[in-house]
Amino acid sequence: MSERGERSGNERDWPLFEVFIRARTGLHHRHCGSLHAADPEMALARARDVYTRRGEGTSIWVVPSDSIHASDPADKDMLFEPAMSKIYRHPSFYDLPDDVENM
Repeated sequence: MSERGERSGNERDWPLFEVFIRARTGLHHRHCGSLHAADPEMALARARDVYTRRGEGTSIWVVPSDSIHASDPADKDMLFEPAMSKIYRHPSFYDLPDDVENM
């Protein structure tokens, strides 16, 4: 670290972090962008400075981008179609009592 507490090295060499902000208590965290930082603590500080300048956040998550594993959109049918073929999950196969139908 330098005298001013800054980490040396080219910023592009630092890991990439994905930033998620929760705007208010009770809401979901939403992805709002990415940034480079030397470590998670620096990523939190940078995320606060960049993405919550007006105090709009109540919680920040930073996640190393290489820790996120996502499905390929091309695999959509393989991943999600099997659930559609399970027709027993649809309520059309159940008889409802009369007192439930009238509610």
